[in-house]
Amino acid sequence: MNGFADRGLDEGAFGEKNGGFRENIRTFDAFPKTKPTYTRRTSTGGYTTLLLITISLFLSVSEFLRWYRGHESHLFSVEKGVSHQLQINLDIVVPMLCHDLHVNVQDASGDRILAGDLLTKDPTNWGQWVDASGTHRLADERHVKEEEEDTHVGHVLGEVGGRKRKKFKRTPGIGWGSGAGRSCRIFGSLEGNKVQGDFHITARGHGYMEMGDHLDHDAFNFSHIINELSFGPLYPSLLNPLDRTYATTDSHFYKFQYYLSVVPTIYTRSPSPPPPTTHKPHDTPLPPDYSTSNTIITNQYAATSQSHAVNERTIPGIFFKFDIEPILLTVREERMSFLWLIVRVVNV
Repeated sequence: MNGFADRGLDEGAFGEKNGGFRENIRTFDAFPKTKPTYTRRTSTGGYTTLLLITISLFLSVSEFLRWYRGHESHLFSVEKGVSHQLQINLDIVVPMLCHDLHVNVQDASGDRILAGDLLTKDPTNWGQWVDASGTHRLADERHVKEEEEDTHVGHVLGEVGGRKRKKFKRTPGIGWGSGAGRSCRIFGSLEGNKVQGDFHITARGHGYMEMGDHLDHDAFNFSHIINELSFGPLYPSLLNPLDRTYATTDSHFYKFQYYLSVVPTIYTRSPSPPPPTTHKPHDTPLPPDYSTSNTIITNQYAATSQSHAVNERTIPGIFFKFDIEPILLTVREERMSFLWLIVRVVNV
């Protein structure tokens, strides 16, 4: 009909040749393409291709950054082991003479620590601290934002991981003048029982039953600047809720009260960080200041304030009441495997 036979041609010569298994594999295509003869290239197709390439590249870079940064997980558990001691770090400035101030700590077990004998008291000038950059009132928005940065593993480990512990800064010179040295800086670290307790700053002759003269009421001024208040090892570069905050009053009889809930915390990049203590008698507990480049063991706390003026029958002062929560917070920074990244990029 088509004249192939008259010309000695075979219609089968125009079909696919059967070259065996290897040839069939070579010609196999699950996504057959249209022959170039039946296609026409347009600028719209080129723009669409560029757009798709840009979107794919953006998604691939986003997946890589997400994998590189990792993510944080928060795990709450009951704190295991038996803890005995808790280090308290305090650095506070009060506009009263040092010998007119008494600092005491008392816990739920009935132990009383004469913190004034363990902490350092240096005469200073109020203006050297209240005008310092970075000092805020309690609950200031800027302070809260800076504090939030110190709850991330990367920032915490970058600040203190594996470094030598720092000490308190030296008290600046008081200079000369009639108002020089009229304020007192109380700072240092002390060990207490790891139980509920409180420490307070009161005036000489007020508070506990004490022998000696009572301080004149006109000398009372419990305005204060808290440069550092933390529990556990001292890390001055980490910001706590009461760090770099101040409170003032014009009343001689004023009671500042702070309520603190202390939570033991581990910041780590390790998949299985060591616990701060152990319940096995034959094991050796980790020291409270244990830290490596990948793990930091410390304490966080939440703070609330309830302060008000009082009458002359009530003891004025600065009171910190703290409670130890029976939980352990582990903040872990994790990164998925490289295979996970490859799968995500291929899916793009």
